[in-house]
Amino acid sequence: MSASGTAQRSGAGPRATSWAEVVRLRTLPAAVAPVILGAGAAAALGAFSPVRSLLAAGVALALQIGCNLANDYSDGVRGADDERTGPPRLTASGAVAPRTVKLAAFGCFGVGGLFGLVLVVLSGQWWLLAVGAAAIAAAWFYTGGPRPYGYAGLGEVFVFVFFGLVATAGTAYVQGGTTPGWLWAAAGGVGLIACSLLMVNNLRDIDTDPAAGKRTLAVRLGAGRARAAFIAMLWVPVAAGAVAIVWAHRALGGSGTVWLVALAVVIAALGAAAARAGGTVLAGATGRALIPALRDAGLYELLYGVALAAALVLASR
Repeated sequence: MSASGTAQRSGAGPRATSWAEVVRLRTLPAAVAPVILGAGAAAALGAFSPVRSLLAAGVALALQIGCNLANDYSDGVRGADDERTGPPRLTASGAVAPRTVKLAAFGCFGVGGLFGLVLVVLSGQWWLLAVGAAAIAAAWFYTGGPRPYGYAGLGEVFVFVFFGLVATAGTAYVQGGTTPGWLWAAAGGVGLIACSLLMVNNLRDIDTDPAAGKRTLAVRLGAGRARAAFIAMLWVPVAAGAVAIVWAHRALGGSGTVWLVALAVVIAALGAAAARAGGTVLAGATGRALIPALRDAGLYELLYGVALAAALVLASR
Protein backbone atom coordinates (compact mmCIF):
# COMPACT_ATOMS: atom_id res chain seq x y z
CA MET A 1 0.00 0.00 0.00
CA SER A 2 1.49 3.34 -1.00
CA ALA A 3 2.07 6.27 1.31
CA SER A 4 -0.18 8.43 -0.84
CA GLY A 5 -2.96 5.87 -0.61
CA THR A 6 -2.59 5.81 3.15
CA ALA A 7 -2.63 9.57 3.34
CA GLN A 8 -5.75 9.77 1.21
CA ARG A 9 -7.49 7.17 3.31
CA SER A 10 -6.70 9.03 6.52
CA GLY A 11 -8.24 12.18 5.06
CA ALA A 12 -7.60 15.43 6.84
CA GLY A 13 -6.21 13.79 9.96
CA PRO A 14 -3.09 15.11 11.71
CA ARG A 15 0.29 14.55 10.11
CA ALA A 16 3.46 13.51 11.83
CA THR A 17 5.67 16.57 11.80
CA SER A 18 8.98 15.10 12.94
CA TRP A 19 10.86 11.87 13.49
CA ALA A 20 10.78 12.66 17.21
CA GLU A 21 7.10 11.79 17.24
CA VAL A 22 7.89 8.34 15.85
CA VAL A 23 10.82 7.76 18.18
CA ARG A 24 8.24 8.25 20.98
CA LEU A 25 10.38 9.92 23.59
CA ARG A 26 7.92 8.98 26.33
CA THR A 27 8.78 5.31 25.81
CA LEU A 28 12.58 5.65 25.98
CA PRO A 29 12.72 5.22 29.78
CA ALA A 30 11.69 1.62 29.05
CA ALA A 31 15.13 1.20 27.45
CA VAL A 32 17.27 3.24 29.85
CA ALA A 33 15.76 2.33 33.24
CA PRO A 34 16.57 -1.41 33.20
CA VAL A 35 20.15 -0.69 32.12
CA ILE A 36 20.60 1.79 34.98
CA LEU A 37 19.17 -0.81 37.34
CA GLY A 38 21.46 -3.50 35.97
CA ALA A 39 24.46 -1.20 36.28
CA GLY A 40 23.50 -0.51 39.90
CA ALA A 41 23.29 -4.25 40.54
CA ALA A 42 26.74 -4.69 39.01
CA ALA A 43 28.06 -1.96 41.30
CA ALA A 44 26.50 -3.72 44.29
CA LEU A 45 28.37 -6.85 43.20
CA GLY A 46 31.59 -4.84 42.94
CA ALA A 47 31.85 -5.30 39.18
CA PHE A 48 30.63 -2.01 37.67
CA SER A 49 32.04 -1.10 34.25
CA PRO A 50 31.13 2.32 32.77
CA VAL A 51 32.03 1.19 29.24
CA ARG A 52 29.93 -1.96 29.35
CA SER A 53 27.02 -0.08 30.93
CA LEU A 54 27.10 2.51 28.15
CA LEU A 55 27.24 -0.21 25.51
CA ALA A 56 24.25 -1.94 27.11
CA ALA A 57 22.38 1.39 27.08
CA GLY A 58 23.24 1.80 23.40
CA VAL A 59 21.84 -1.65 22.63
CA ALA A 60 18.63 -1.01 24.55
CA LEU A 61 18.01 2.45 23.08
CA ALA A 62 18.71 1.30 19.52
CA LEU A 63 16.32 -1.63 19.90
CA GLN A 64 13.63 0.55 21.49
CA ILE A 65 13.80 3.17 18.74
CA GLY A 66 14.02 0.49 16.07
CA CYS A 67 10.96 -1.22 17.50
CA ASN A 68 9.03 2.06 17.50
CA LEU A 69 9.97 2.69 13.87
CA ALA A 70 9.11 -0.87 12.88
CA ASN A 71 5.76 -0.45 14.61
CA ASP A 72 5.15 2.80 12.72
CA TYR A 73 5.95 1.09 9.42
CA SER A 74 4.03 -2.14 9.96
CA ASP A 75 0.91 -0.54 11.43
CA GLY A 76 1.01 2.11 8.71
CA VAL A 77 1.10 -0.27 5.76
CA ARG A 78 -1.55 -2.48 7.37
CA GLY A 79 -3.87 0.49 7.82
CA ALA A 80 -3.94 0.00 11.58
CA ASP A 81 -3.01 3.66 12.19
CA ASP A 82 -5.67 5.15 9.93
CA GLU A 83 -7.92 5.87 12.90
CA ARG A 84 -6.01 6.55 16.08
CA THR A 85 -6.34 8.79 19.11
CA GLY A 86 -2.63 9.19 19.81
CA PRO A 87 0.03 11.27 18.06
CA PRO A 88 0.17 10.79 14.25
CA ARG A 89 2.63 8.42 12.63
CA LEU A 90 4.99 9.02 9.71
CA THR A 91 3.89 6.10 7.55
CA ALA A 92 0.14 6.42 8.06
CA SER A 93 0.19 10.20 7.56
CA GLY A 94 2.11 9.89 4.29
CA ALA A 95 4.78 12.28 5.58
CA VAL A 96 7.57 9.76 4.85
CA ALA A 97 7.71 6.87 2.40
CA PRO A 98 7.10 3.50 4.11
CA ARG A 99 10.37 2.08 2.75
CA THR A 100 12.30 4.92 4.39
CA VAL A 101 10.73 4.21 7.77
CA LYS A 102 11.44 0.49 7.35
CA LEU A 103 15.08 1.12 6.48
CA ALA A 104 15.42 3.43 9.48
CA ALA A 105 14.11 0.64 11.71
CA PHE A 106 16.59 -1.85 10.29
CA GLY A 107 19.34 0.74 10.67
CA CYS A 108 18.58 1.02 14.37
CA PHE A 109 18.59 -2.76 14.71
CA GLY A 110 21.97 -2.79 13.00
CA VAL A 111 23.38 -0.19 15.39
CA GLY A 112 22.04 -2.14 18.34
CA GLY A 113 23.58 -5.31 16.96
CA LEU A 114 26.96 -3.59 16.57
CA PHE A 115 26.92 -2.33 20.15
CA GLY A 116 25.89 -5.78 21.30
CA LEU A 117 28.71 -7.43 19.36
CA VAL A 118 31.27 -5.17 21.03
CA LEU A 119 29.75 -5.99 24.41
CA VAL A 120 29.93 -9.72 23.68
CA VAL A 121 33.58 -9.45 22.64
CA LEU A 122 34.45 -7.57 25.85
CA SER A 123 32.56 -9.98 28.10
CA GLY A 124 33.52 -13.16 26.24
CA GLN A 125 29.93 -14.42 26.52
CA TRP A 126 29.37 -15.44 22.91
CA TRP A 127 26.10 -17.20 23.62
CA LEU A 128 24.58 -13.76 24.18
CA LEU A 129 24.60 -13.30 20.40
CA ALA A 130 21.59 -15.63 20.31
CA VAL A 131 19.83 -13.48 22.90
CA GLY A 132 20.51 -10.37 20.83
CA ALA A 133 19.21 -12.01 17.67
CA ALA A 134 16.06 -13.05 19.53
CA ALA A 135 15.56 -9.49 20.78
CA ILE A 136 15.82 -8.05 17.26
CA ALA A 137 13.45 -10.67 15.87
CA ALA A 138 10.96 -9.99 18.66
CA ALA A 139 11.15 -6.24 18.01
CA TRP A 140 10.34 -6.72 14.31
CA PHE A 141 7.65 -9.39 14.60
CA TYR A 142 5.80 -7.46 17.30
CA THR A 143 3.78 -5.81 14.53
CA GLY A 144 5.68 -7.08 11.47
CA GLY A 145 5.46 -10.27 9.48
CA PRO A 146 2.36 -12.23 8.45
CA ARG A 147 1.26 -13.02 12.03
CA PRO A 148 2.39 -10.21 14.36
CA TYR A 149 2.18 -11.38 17.95
CA GLY A 150 1.39 -7.85 19.15
CA TYR A 151 -1.96 -8.19 17.34
CA ALA A 152 -2.65 -11.34 19.39
CA GLY A 153 -2.26 -9.68 22.79
CA LEU A 154 1.28 -10.93 23.47
CA GLY A 155 3.11 -7.61 23.32
CA GLU A 156 3.43 -7.40 27.10
CA VAL A 157 5.27 -10.73 27.13
CA PHE A 158 7.94 -9.34 24.79
CA VAL A 159 8.25 -6.13 26.80
CA PHE A 160 8.51 -7.93 30.14
CA VAL A 161 11.12 -10.39 28.90
CA PHE A 162 13.37 -8.12 26.84
CA PHE A 163 12.88 -4.68 28.42
CA GLY A 164 12.67 -6.10 31.91
CA LEU A 165 14.46 -9.37 32.57
CA VAL A 166 16.97 -9.44 29.71
CA ALA A 167 17.96 -5.75 29.78
CA THR A 168 18.42 -5.67 33.57
CA ALA A 169 19.98 -9.07 34.17
CA GLY A 170 21.99 -8.86 30.94
CA THR A 171 23.55 -5.54 31.91
CA ALA A 172 24.61 -6.94 35.26
CA TYR A 173 25.75 -10.26 33.81
CA VAL A 174 28.15 -8.85 31.23
CA GLN A 175 29.86 -7.01 34.09
CA GLY A 176 29.68 -9.35 37.07
CA GLY A 177 29.17 -12.73 35.40
CA THR A 178 26.29 -13.63 37.72
CA THR A 179 22.55 -13.05 38.13
CA PRO A 180 21.54 -13.56 41.78
CA GLY A 181 17.93 -14.01 42.83
CA TRP A 182 17.48 -10.46 44.13
CA LEU A 183 18.46 -9.15 40.70
CA TRP A 184 15.57 -11.04 39.10
CA ALA A 185 13.14 -9.56 41.60
CA ALA A 186 14.29 -6.06 40.63
CA ALA A 187 14.24 -6.94 36.92
CA GLY A 188 10.68 -8.22 37.21
CA GLY A 189 9.62 -4.95 38.80
CA VAL A 190 11.06 -2.75 36.09
CA GLY A 191 9.66 -5.11 33.46
CA LEU A 192 6.14 -4.70 34.81
CA ILE A 193 6.42 -0.92 34.66
CA ALA A 194 7.58 -1.22 31.05
CA CYS A 195 4.47 -3.32 30.42
CA SER A 196 2.34 -0.56 31.95
CA LEU A 197 3.56 1.79 29.21
CA LEU A 198 2.29 -0.60 26.58
CA MET A 199 -0.94 -1.24 28.46
CA VAL A 200 -1.90 2.42 28.79
CA ASN A 201 -0.92 3.03 25.17
CA ASN A 202 -3.24 0.23 24.06
CA LEU A 203 -5.93 1.33 26.50
CA ARG A 204 -5.89 4.69 24.73
CA ASP A 205 -6.61 2.95 21.40
CA ILE A 206 -8.92 0.27 22.78
CA ASP A 207 -11.91 1.48 20.75
CA THR A 208 -10.11 1.69 17.39
CA ASP A 209 -7.69 -1.26 17.52
CA PRO A 210 -10.29 -4.04 17.02
CA ALA A 211 -11.37 -2.56 13.68
CA ALA A 212 -7.75 -2.87 12.51
CA GLY A 213 -7.53 -6.48 13.64
CA LYS A 214 -5.44 -5.65 16.72
CA ARG A 215 -6.47 -7.84 19.65
CA THR A 216 -4.09 -6.31 22.17
CA LEU A 217 -4.14 -7.43 25.79
CA ALA A 218 -6.16 -4.32 26.63
CA VAL A 219 -8.74 -5.27 24.00
CA ARG A 220 -8.87 -8.86 25.23
CA LEU A 221 -9.29 -7.83 28.86
CA GLY A 222 -11.80 -5.07 28.21
CA ALA A 223 -11.50 -1.51 29.50
CA GLY A 224 -12.26 -2.25 33.15
CA ARG A 225 -9.85 -5.13 33.62
CA ALA A 226 -7.21 -3.41 31.46
CA ARG A 227 -7.28 -0.46 33.85
CA ALA A 228 -6.96 -2.82 36.82
CA ALA A 229 -4.02 -4.57 35.15
CA PHE A 230 -2.35 -1.22 34.50
CA ILE A 231 -2.64 -0.26 38.18
CA ALA A 232 -1.23 -3.64 39.22
CA MET A 233 1.71 -3.14 36.85
CA LEU A 234 2.47 0.08 38.72
CA TRP A 235 2.14 -1.16 42.29
CA VAL A 236 3.53 -4.71 42.23
CA PRO A 237 7.00 -3.31 41.36
CA VAL A 238 6.99 -1.33 44.62
CA ALA A 239 6.79 -4.59 46.56
CA ALA A 240 9.28 -6.26 44.21
CA GLY A 241 11.73 -3.40 44.77
CA ALA A 242 11.45 -3.73 48.55
CA VAL A 243 12.05 -7.48 48.32
CA ALA A 244 15.09 -6.94 46.07
CA ILE A 245 16.67 -4.43 48.47
CA VAL A 246 16.21 -6.57 51.58
CA TRP A 247 17.30 -9.73 49.74
CA ALA A 248 20.42 -8.04 48.35
CA HIS A 249 21.36 -6.71 51.79
CA ARG A 250 21.25 -10.20 53.27
CA ALA A 251 22.86 -11.96 50.31
CA LEU A 252 25.72 -9.47 49.97
CA GLY A 253 26.40 -9.27 53.69
CA GLY A 254 25.82 -5.55 54.08
CA SER A 255 26.56 -4.40 57.62
CA GLY A 256 25.56 -0.73 57.62
CA THR A 257 22.21 0.78 58.57
CA VAL A 258 21.94 3.51 55.93
CA TRP A 259 20.27 0.99 53.63
CA LEU A 260 17.21 1.05 55.90
CA VAL A 261 16.84 4.77 55.28
CA ALA A 262 17.32 4.14 51.56
CA LEU A 263 14.64 1.42 51.68
CA ALA A 264 12.13 3.74 53.32
CA VAL A 265 12.87 6.63 50.95
CA VAL A 266 12.71 4.43 47.86
CA ILE A 267 9.39 2.83 48.87
CA ALA A 268 7.86 6.24 49.63
CA ALA A 269 9.12 7.76 46.37
CA LEU A 270 8.03 4.82 44.25
CA GLY A 271 4.63 4.74 45.91
CA ALA A 272 4.09 8.42 45.18
CA ALA A 273 5.22 7.98 41.56
CA ALA A 274 2.96 4.95 41.09
CA ALA A 275 0.00 6.87 42.48
CA ARG A 276 0.66 9.78 40.14
CA ALA A 277 1.05 7.52 37.10
CA GLY A 278 -2.20 5.74 37.88
CA GLY A 279 -4.28 8.80 38.70
CA THR A 280 -5.43 9.58 35.18
CA VAL A 281 -6.44 5.98 34.52
CA LEU A 282 -8.31 5.67 37.83
CA ALA A 283 -10.14 8.89 37.01
CA GLY A 284 -11.60 7.16 33.94
CA ALA A 285 -9.76 9.13 31.25
CA THR A 286 -10.04 7.83 27.69
CA GLY A 287 -8.42 8.50 24.31
CA ARG A 288 -5.92 11.34 24.13
CA ALA A 289 -6.60 12.20 27.77
CA LEU A 290 -4.54 9.11 28.66
CA ILE A 291 -1.34 10.52 27.13
CA PRO A 292 -0.26 12.11 30.46
CA ALA A 293 -0.49 8.66 32.04
CA LEU A 294 1.98 7.39 29.44
CA ARG A 295 4.37 10.22 30.32
CA ASP A 296 4.00 9.66 34.07
CA ALA A 297 4.52 5.90 33.74
CA GLY A 298 7.71 6.54 31.76
CA LEU A 299 9.04 8.92 34.42
CA TYR A 300 8.08 6.41 37.10
CA GLU A 301 10.09 3.70 35.38
CA LEU A 302 13.10 5.99 35.13
CA LEU A 303 12.82 6.82 38.84
CA TYR A 304 12.48 3.12 39.61
CA GLY A 305 15.70 2.28 37.80
CA VAL A 306 17.72 5.08 39.39
CA ALA A 307 16.33 4.78 42.93
CA LEU A 308 16.54 1.00 43.09
CA ALA A 309 20.06 0.99 41.64
CA ALA A 310 21.21 3.39 44.37
CA ALA A 311 19.43 1.43 47.09
CA LEU A 312 21.01 -1.85 45.97
CA VAL A 313 24.48 -0.29 46.15
CA LEU A 314 23.76 0.98 49.69
CA ALA A 315 22.31 -2.40 50.67
CA SER A 316 25.62 -4.07 49.83
CA ARG A 317 27.64 -1.80 52.10
